[in-house]
Amino acid sequence: MTATIPNLPSLYDPFSTEAKWQKFWEDNQVYKADPNQGGEPYCIVIPPPNVTGSLHMGHAFESALIDTLVRYHRMQGRNTLWLPGTDHASIAVHSMLEKQLKKEGKTRYELGREKFLERAWQWKAESEGTILNQLRRLGVSVDWSRERFTLDEGLSKAVVEAFTRLYEEGLIYRGEYLVNWCPASGSAVSDVEVENQEVNGNLWHFRYPLTDGSGFVEVATTRPETMLGDTAVAVNPNDDRYKHLIGKTLTLPILQREIPIIGDEFVDPTFGTGCVKVTPAHDPNDFDMGKRHNLPLINIMNKDGTLNANAGEFQGQDRFVARKNVVSRLEADGFLVKIEDYKHTVPYSDRGKVPIEPLLSTQWFVKIRPLADNSLEFLDQQTSPEFVPQRWTKVYRDWLVKLKDWCISRQLWWGHQIPAWYAISETGGQITDNTPFVVAKSETEAWEKAKSQFGENVNLEQDPDVLDTWFSSGLWPFSTLGWPEQTQDLATYYPTTTLVTGFDIIFFWVARMTMMAGHFTQQMPFQTVYIHGLVLDEKGQKMSKTKGNGIDPLLLIDKYGTDALRYTLIREVAGAGQDIRLEYDRKKDESASVEASRNFANKLWNAARFVMMNLDGQTPQQLGNPVATELSDRWIISRYHQVIKQTTNYINNYGLGEAAKGLYEFIWGDFCDQYIELVKSRLQTDADPESRRVAQQTLGYVLEGILKLLHPFMPHITEEIWQTLTQQSADSPQTLPLQLYPQVDANLIDRALEEQFELLIDTIRTIRNLRAEADIKPGVKVIANLQTQSQKEREILTSGQDYIKDLAKVETLTITDKQENQTVAAKKPQRGLKTIGLIIVAIIFGRLGLAAGYAIDEIPIIGTFFELVGFGYTAWFVSQNLLTAQARRRLWSRFFPQRELEQPQKPENAIAGVIGTIQVLIPLSGVVDIEVVRAKLEKSLSKAEAEVQSLSTRLNNPSFVDKARADVVQGAREALAEAQKQAEILRDRLKGLP
Repeated sequence: MTATIPNLPSLYDPFSTEAKWQKFWEDNQVYKADPNQGGEPYCIVIPPPNVTGSLHMGHAFESALIDTLVRYHRMQGRNTLWLPGTDHASIAVHSMLEKQLKKEGKTRYELGREKFLERAWQWKAESEGTILNQLRRLGVSVDWSRERFTLDEGLSKAVVEAFTRLYEEGLIYRGEYLVNWCPASGSAVSDVEVENQEVNGNLWHFRYPLTDGSGFVEVATTRPETMLGDTAVAVNPNDDRYKHLIGKTLTLPILQREIPIIGDEFVDPTFGTGCVKVTPAHDPNDFDMGKRHNLPLINIMNKDGTLNANAGEFQGQDRFVARKNVVSRLEADGFLVKIEDYKHTVPYSDRGKVPIEPLLSTQWFVKIRPLADNSLEFLDQQTSPEFVPQRWTKVYRDWLVKLKDWCISRQLWWGHQIPAWYAISETGGQITDNTPFVVAKSETEAWEKAKSQFGENVNLEQDPDVLDTWFSSGLWPFSTLGWPEQTQDLATYYPTTTLVTGFDIIFFWVARMTMMAGHFTQQMPFQTVYIHGLVLDEKGQKMSKTKGNGIDPLLLIDKYGTDALRYTLIREVAGAGQDIRLEYDRKKDESASVEASRNFANKLWNAARFVMMNLDGQTPQQLGNPVATELSDRWIISRYHQVIKQTTNYINNYGLGEAAKGLYEFIWGDFCDQYIELVKSRLQTDADPESRRVAQQTLGYVLEGILKLLHPFMPHITEEIWQTLTQQSADSPQTLPLQLYPQVDANLIDRALEEQFELLIDTIRTIRNLRAEADIKPGVKVIANLQTQSQKEREILTSGQDYIKDLAKVETLTITDKQENQTVAAKKPQRGLKTIGLIIVAIIFGRLGLAAGYAIDEIPIIGTFFELVGFGYTAWFVSQNLLTAQARRRLWSRFFPQRELEQPQKPENAIAGVIGTIQVLIPLSGVVDIEVVRAKLEKSLSKAEAEVQSLSTRLNNPSFVDKARADVVQGAREALAEAQKQAEILRDRLKGLP
């Protein structure tokens, strides 16, 4: 039968193949979810990338993990939805647009809110396509018809609904509070958007004089400019040095303001001088202390980081310029005591990348405790959500316990404008801290509420601020499914099944989602939170823009293909939640690990080509499932089902890396290197027809199963091969992502058979290695002798001797008992004495026996009886102890136990190897020239030893180690280790030569 369709091309082209199937999947809406489809739901909502972003290695890693899970569960028959979307990224977009305007010599206020937002939406349209198209290149199996954006109409409706409900329930309030202020972005930032950095700074010591002139106290601070807002100095009430001063007053230098000395147990007597300046409007701890002691709040800072009128002569100066000038003034006035170098932690804005300024401000807040306590109740009583790895549960719980009220207002224009309208007609046409307001779902509703409260002539203005981005992101798992409407998607796919995200976003996002979902839906938004690690660079360091050590995933995709990159990222995971290290040569923009995955793809491609060329144009379905009778067929089918079981167990328990590695070993090793080689002779046209048919069936059956098993990891190449293997119709083809994942048949798993076959494979591998060591040419067949004392091993080797002879190129194979080749090592004089002793004893007992026999023989009947018994015993003794060499050795050992057995002597000009208790001998006479091989090995060894000497000398030179770049030194160390290993291998090979 001739093939009805062309075979696969000789070379695999990942680029055209991947683009073709990405387009096909999307055009045909292969991944479109249907809530009416039935089946157990499996839903993941994408962690939405910023609309301003571009694909980085973290996105690629996370997307590969999610897509593997989604594709696997879809093939398991579950009703699957992977929902895509992007986040509007308020601060990032706002900062980018303001930089553009600055270059144009404009400000957003000159442009106006409406024009500014027009620019933002235009930017979104251009930038969003970039990140989404890059995600498409990863081959993600998302339902693009359900794509969402955090500022789209539906999600905006959900945000307004959530805000108004929380406000009406008393869980949102507007008030004055100390917030983290980012002068660079001109906005408040949440606690989780603050990054603490250790810096080398100073600790300044100043004297504050007592008002009564009786002396002074000394204070120490890392922020001298804030002394302009001091309203007290605090000491510990139990500090004997200062407790007599509590209640007295000081005169604040420069501003000459009288401030009290207070006692508060928060003060650490061991820090600095034990006296602490208190600036309630500019430090969180001081703010709390100020509330306890009813201290005034004096704000000295403008929102752009300059000082205001409360700073006196320093008004208008930038905070860091003012710091220097305040110190100079205090020094000139005689109040500066000393300046110490001081390493301390400074909070930085994660967005603005500048030190944050604790600033007293009127903002909108969420009362966090009721929401956090609700999430804690789900966690403690229902273990919901479940974290993988479990260790992250404690981190999540601890965070919920210590959360403070959440500042949700941001002084930006791009985002969800706060749905509150101020009755500015009540406060002179301006929004002030005391302007009354109404919260409403729409402007129309706001007017209705305002008129009922303030009369028909009320004048309203909406709050200009927008909500924290994390407010809308916190609603993402259910707002994307239609909440607050009770949609069919919400009923089917919520709560979602799994959240896949990095550990660094537990605080930003995971906790926000559980608090919001717990409150609004009375359920946790996902069953499981799978926390993955980071992708580290080639040196094991975290990738960052600051270090400039990022690796562009698109560059690697362009070089090796999407499947190769995806598979590499997953295979490198050594356990759930672990960081992975990506090999990368920055000079060449190459990755050895991704190249290895590309080679794996090529290996599969070539194996598939071979299989299809030998199926006589038939599909696996036309051939039918094999009924295996031959050893190799039963072995590969057993291994195949063992791998199905192993892979499903790993994926179900989030062991994706282990699953990928197991598939690699089975496909490359068992299927390609072993089974295909074993059946080649059976595929010849002159082979036994029945054996040939079973071989074809087995090849087709296992290859199609491999494509399904591997599809979640490498979707493009598996689809391409599967389409050709199954000969899908061009008009209405089925597609691999919608096929059922292989199911294990425990009856086809034979562990004993696998262990036996492993022995055969190890034997073949050892013979091949010996051939390589002896430099025997591939076409030359050899003689091999396998020796083992184990009867079971001899039986296994005998049953598989045809495989050994075929794959190891053995012409003559003998399998013998090792004992037959052993010789007694006891000393000859001892053996001789024992022999003489045995003869003497035999003669004595012989004489006694004859005498007894003669006496018995005289007794009637009894004599005849003993003659018969003696004849029978003699016959039995001879059969058991004298007929075979092994029996004779056993008899001999009863009388003379051997102290030592020599190993079988290796024949002259033979090379030997060992597999467990099996010894392999290959005579070399007439096969190779031993001296030529020896000369080659000695030459290579000399070269390796010279390399070892050169590198050792270099690394023992302190000048090189201290002055060379770290990567150069590390490269030399790695080269030395490799040279030493190579030299050791060459020495071993030389020792193995006869």
